[in-house]
Amino acid sequence: MSRSRIYEQSVGSETYGFDAIRGTQARREFYVAMCPLKMIPKLFTFNDYDIPPELRAQRTLRESRIPAIKNYILNNPKDYVFSSLTTSVDGVMKFTPAVSLGEEGKLGRLYVNMNSRLLINDGQHRRKAIEEALKEKPELGHEMISVVFFHDDGLKRSQQMFSDLNKNAIKPTKSLNILYDHRDEFAKLIVNLANTIEIFQGRVELEKTSISNSSTKAFTLNGIADASMKLLGLRKGKKLSDVEEKLVKEFWETVSKNIAEWQLLLADKVTARELRNNFVHTNTNLLNALGIVGKIIMKEYPDSWKEKLCNLKKIDWSRNSSDWEGRLIINGQMQKHAAGIELAANTILQKCGIELSEDRQKIEDKL
Repeated sequence: MSRSRIYEQSVGSETYGFDAIRGTQARREFYVAMCPLKMIPKLFTFNDYDIPPELRAQRTLRESRIPAIKNYILNNPKDYVFSSLTTSVDGVMKFTPAVSLGEEGKLGRLYVNMNSRLLINDGQHRRKAIEEALKEKPELGHEMISVVFFHDDGLKRSQQMFSDLNKNAIKPTKSLNILYDHRDEFAKLIVNLANTIEIFQGRVELEKTSISNSSTKAFTLNGIADASMKLLGLRKGKKLSDVEEKLVKEFWETVSKNIAEWQLLLADKVTARELRNNFVHTNTNLLNALGIVGKIIMKEYPDSWKEKLCNLKKIDWSRNSSDWEGRLIINGQMQKHAAGIELAANTILQKCGIELSEDRQKIEDKL
């Protein structure tokens, strides 16, 4: 009988077997195995009652996240990417190195008893999305995902592992997500705006969602994105038309021409830092307000919206202007809340000679 077969029998009468790599962390062995996607729903099926309550509560699925991940798999069958699932195993698990590598070999087969409890420490939403994707496209079942296995009797270490994995994970900023997303048409449009609209060229913070005091940048990529989404009334994932792409470019070009300080920035007569410190119009919240204004004016004046935006020249954009106090600014501090953005949009609309709608007047009355 082969050594692999002996190891398989020693794990139990029914086992899962995986090609795997053996490693060591914190003086404990762990294994990285290649698992077919079709095995993932079967491998990680367990009764909630088998999980300690304090662990169960941490792993409540956010069902709203599943469709987006599922659609990501289904819509990108040739180039989707998944990071490893991380799991704790409470049960019998044995690794047998490849014969040619000897007993200390790092490559081989990992056998897991089917009666073991397997608890996902990182990747429960990916696991559920894979299950849902396989229902619609079973042929994906032969593709692989890597799974990291840690042995954990009684799942005693799982709670700390869950905390450590999530506490130390650093999520990319919204700006970076936009910059690196080459599939999303809207994200590509925003990056294109940052590179082609004169006022944005070389003046957009591409990685962070905030700008340091010493930075030479005036705008953030996520600020331009949020404002453009409000301008077009877009929801995430909606496909852009050529008309919409042209419209958003024309909007920012028109806005730029009618804000005097932006023109001074283009002429190198003022620095980005001076704009950020003394005026409101480079702030993400104000850009959002401009997006709201643009949408309303374009709808009400489809043939003359550019002329209406010429009134932006009349606005006092300075931070100490009473126009922004209690709206974007409270006691000299820029505020970050939706109500302030809506109120700032009302101010801009009125300065542009646009009468507030009944709904927008209700926003104003709450001030």
